[in-house]
This record gives sequence, structure tokens and C-alpha cells, in this order.
Amino acid sequence: MKLFIPDVAYIDPRSEKYPLGKTIVENLQRLNVPIINSKKVQIEGKSPGENYAKAKRTIYITVNGEKKLKSCKPSANYQFALSSSCPGSCEYCYLQTTQGEKPFMKIFVNIEDILNVIQQHIEDNSPNVTEFECGSITDPIALEHLTGSLKRCIEFFSNSKNGRLRVITKFDNVDSFLDINHNKHTKFRFSINTPYVIDKFEHNTSSFQERVEAARKISEAGYPLGFIIAPIMLYDNWKNDYKTLMATLKSEISNYKDTISFELIQHRFTATAKDLILTRFPNTKLDLNEENRQLKWGPYGKFKYVYPKEKSLEIKNYITELINDSFSNSIIEYFT
Repeated sequence: MKLFIPDVAYIDPRSEKYPLGKTIVENLQRLNVPIINSKKVQIEGKSPGENYAKAKRTIYITVNGEKKLKSCKPSANYQFALSSSCPGSCEYCYLQTTQGEKPFMKIFVNIEDILNVIQQHIEDNSPNVTEFECGSITDPIALEHLTGSLKRCIEFFSNSKNGRLRVITKFDNVDSFLDINHNKHTKFRFSINTPYVIDKFEHNTSSFQERVEAARKISEAGYPLGFIIAPIMLYDNWKNDYKTLMATLKSEISNYKDTISFELIQHRFTATAKDLILTRFPNTKLDLNEENRQLKWGPYGKFKYVYPKEKSLEIKNYITELINDSFSNSIIEYFT
């Protein structure tokens, strides 16, 4: 897909002393992106919907001062951030309620500081292997063409005895990773879904076929590989669509012999998220009818609406059967 170019970039003065900050500014200047030196981002839309749309075209170059990383179960031991938010506008995104009315993208330029924090966590957990997730509050590949930060992280982890990196993405900009001596210490997981779900709800992200092609490239480069099928949705013809999805994956990565992991997540939403979704996407076709769902207590202190138990079990059993029939080298890490 076409690489993201912001409408405007704000530069935190602190970021200018870092080499990456200077590199990003040079990249933005070549792209003729307006640059504003400021400690504060100004987005003044006429409505919440306009604020959201403008924020998704705005980046803020700054630093990450986090010294203690948060847990990231069940994906990894810890999570860290190279950026926050992303250019994608997925209607169901679980970050709807955590990044405010104006979820502009922050890009962190103090990459060596971030890696030093990671190294300290690795040493504290030694001699155990420690896994890190870098896609919990962003899509790390969506902004890679402006930063090169993920490539630097992959190189760092390739030389780490006890550190492992997990990447999750809905974007296909992977060519810069293909010639890295990664030592199989970085695992790429592609968030995939049926074309129906991607086309209707995952705006400004790579298409289904683009993601599958990117996964094929990554598999041929020898990286550990996985897929997150999320959010799994029930709609007319859903079973045939997910069957076609799995057949396409099987065809494209049939030569990959290492283990392929799958993470399965059914569609869910909170009451707060529903209100925000309807504000930002008033014509959404998402099924947000609470009467069709049951309440489940979430890990962050909120109830969420999930499919009823019998529907949830049907989803789990059907997708599991598709995976097992398609890949003898598969493992399902979890269903939730």
C-alpha cells in the first residue's frame, strides 16, 4: 500500500539532540511535510469526529522516558513503545478509549535509551529468556519508513542471548527487514482477517492480499512467523470467508516448515468504546448490539461485551479446525 505521509509534524525541542530526531526531520523535509517546533500539539477540529480525523494525519516527534516496562500477557513478558497510535483507523480498535479524542501519533527518537531499558529487564530476568512486544499501543511497521526504529530493534535482539522480540502489524512495509541477520530472535505476527472485515472496518491499512504477500516475504527470510486472527466476527457467510482466508494462507506460505502460531480473538467492545465508535464512525456496520452479547470482566477493570458462550465455542472450534486442517506445523497460543 501507499506509505503514510502526515499532513503536519510537531517536533518536541528535546528530540533534536538525538540522531534519529534529525533523521526524521530530514525525511519529513524531503516529503515537504510542514514542521512545527512545539512542546504541544494543536488540533482544533469543529467536532470530535474531525479531531479524530486530523489526529490520524498528525505526528509528534518526542522522547520516551519510560524506565519500568509494563506486563504484556498473554503475548509477552513486557511491552515497550517505539511510537503510539498509528495511521490506521480500525473502527473496533481497542485503543479507542485509551488515547483520547485526538490520538495523534507520537514517535520516540531516543531509541538507544529504550534499548537500554530493555537490556536492563533482560538482565534482571537472566538466565531466563525474556520476550518483548512492541505493538501494544501502535503498529511498529506503519511508521518504519520515517524512522527505521524497528530495524534497529531487530538488530539489537539478533545479538541478545536472552531477549526476544515480537512484532504485530497490519501493514506490508517489510522489505527493509528481509536482509537482516535476525538469528530468529524476532517473531513477526500478521493481523489478518477476511476481506469483508478488512475492507469495511480496517481503514488505511494494507489489504488482505498485501498482508499475505508480506507474510510470505517474512517467511522466506526465515523469521519465526505467526498470525493473529482478530477480531473474529459473525456475519452472513462468515464460515466460508474464514475458510477461504485459511486456504489462501496455506497456498502462499506452504513452503514454511517451522512452527506457525495463531492467536484467536473474538470481537468485543465496552460501553465506553461503543460510544466513541458511534461518534467517530456514525455509519459503522459493526455489530454493537449488547442484546446479542454477554458480559465478560476484562483484565483492565472494565466489563466487555463478547459473543455468548455457545457462539464463542462455535467460533473457537471452527477456526481451530480450519487451522489444524491447513497447517500440520501450527500451534494455537490462545483463544479469547
